[in-house]
Amino acid sequence: MSMLSPTILILATPALLVVGVVWYIQAISHWRARTRGRPLPPGPKALPLVGNLFDMPKATPWIGYRNLSAKYGDILFFRTLGQSMIILGNPRLAFEFLEKRSSNYSARPLSPMFDLIGWEWNFGFMTYGHIWRRYRRLFWQHFHPGVVSKYHGVQRDESRQFLKKLLTYPERLEEHIRHTFAASVLKTVYGIDVAKEGDRIIEVIDTSMEGVSVALTPGAFLVEYLPFLRHIPEWLPGAGFQKRLRRWRDASHEMVEMPFAQAKAAMKDGHPTSSIVGTMLGGMAHLEDSAVAEEEYVSKNVAAISYAGGADTTISTFQTFFLAMSLHPEAVAKAQAELEAVVGPTRLPDHADRSDLPYVNAIIKECLRWQNAVPLCIPHAAVEDDEFDGYFIPAGTVVFPNAWAILHDPEAYPEPERFLPERFLKDGQLNPDVRDPATVAFGFGRRICPGRHFAEASLFINIARVLHVFIIGPPLDERGEVIRVEPKMKDGILSYPEDWRCTIKPRSAHAETLILGGEHPETH
Repeated sequence: MSMLSPTILILATPALLVVGVVWYIQAISHWRARTRGRPLPPGPKALPLVGNLFDMPKATPWIGYRNLSAKYGDILFFRTLGQSMIILGNPRLAFEFLEKRSSNYSARPLSPMFDLIGWEWNFGFMTYGHIWRRYRRLFWQHFHPGVVSKYHGVQRDESRQFLKKLLTYPERLEEHIRHTFAASVLKTVYGIDVAKEGDRIIEVIDTSMEGVSVALTPGAFLVEYLPFLRHIPEWLPGAGFQKRLRRWRDASHEMVEMPFAQAKAAMKDGHPTSSIVGTMLGGMAHLEDSAVAEEEYVSKNVAAISYAGGADTTISTFQTFFLAMSLHPEAVAKAQAELEAVVGPTRLPDHADRSDLPYVNAIIKECLRWQNAVPLCIPHAAVEDDEFDGYFIPAGTVVFPNAWAILHDPEAYPEPERFLPERFLKDGQLNPDVRDPATVAFGFGRRICPGRHFAEASLFINIARVLHVFIIGPPLDERGEVIRVEPKMKDGILSYPEDWRCTIKPRSAHAETLILGGEHPETH
């Protein structure tokens, strides 16, 4: 392209200045017309151009935002590189925006990160509309409360395998947890048996989920605010982020394609699996070829969501359970006393025991509350301009409910930093007057996690059985002395305990027999 002559530049400069001034005046006029004199919600003072980029907490942002809320109020406003964002710091605000006003706040922000990490297929990140409704409706058909019991048999089988592996190799706890939840979902959804830890599909899933946890954390990558950076070649200095994004993107696409292809091949070879995908594919037999491709595409994506939608909460919460039990032997003792009274010594706990084990259920609720897996929730977005308490909320504003702050609200949960299952009990039963953490931990409004019933059933069967047959204690050093573990969560939109080392051993020789199968047959 030829260079512009100095004469043309001299003549054009005043015109460009005039255009810029006119555009600025029009933008200000348009903004004033929209706001009608209403102020924006309170928050740190923004800098020119970058806005509040340097005010956003980097480490454990949920705590940083809670501290800022103490200064500015429970609705915090930020503007970063042209993008408006609010943080909702108490339950009243979260339920007002995301439940009562869900028609305006059920959208998702249009972030380039979804495409860059290869998660554009996940309806949890799709904007609200007919495509989202189609995906969610298909998902709900297979995971609503009335059908989840069909999957209890798989959950029981995988929990039994988990106990056996934990008995043999307790030092590989994290590996066992990830394998157990992945195997349970892959068997339920695709009919695939994951024979061993280190299986390729589990490695792919873990890599893809790592991308979600890291890349979707607000402010983690500058390309989120400057989308043109996505076009920078990864070999350029300073473009190392491109390699990380590509790794996560490749894993995500493989996570979607690989297990679905296996299930489809099994059906084509005359070996259909008893699985959700098998049911989906079987339901396409009457369709014309032109319609089958579209239905397969939707089914493939919905099947992948089945794992991704529950892995964050279940794996993180199960890790938090081991951390909490290692620090609170009194909770272990109370749960085991309840299990001995209700279940007895001759069998393992079953899903049917759930309603008779209030203390075990209280432990699960407290794990969801104490160190919740998604402390800032997945963000919502305002569809249209709105007003709240006299404040102007611009259309397109990204809305983060600070789930951690809500679940540490001292009015709802006195002494919120303490792990205290008893807070959910009254007269030995679950107290319905105490806010259930699941109403926050699994999201809000129309965006609440539709796989939560499967996830909660999986958490129950594994936690109840571990408590029934194992003693969980603090980690020990080489001299047998207790290692102090500080409860702390890793940064990320999906958060996991930073240090949850513990000791695990069977309660007795009889417990070992139960683990290895010496009990009355399980009901399937």
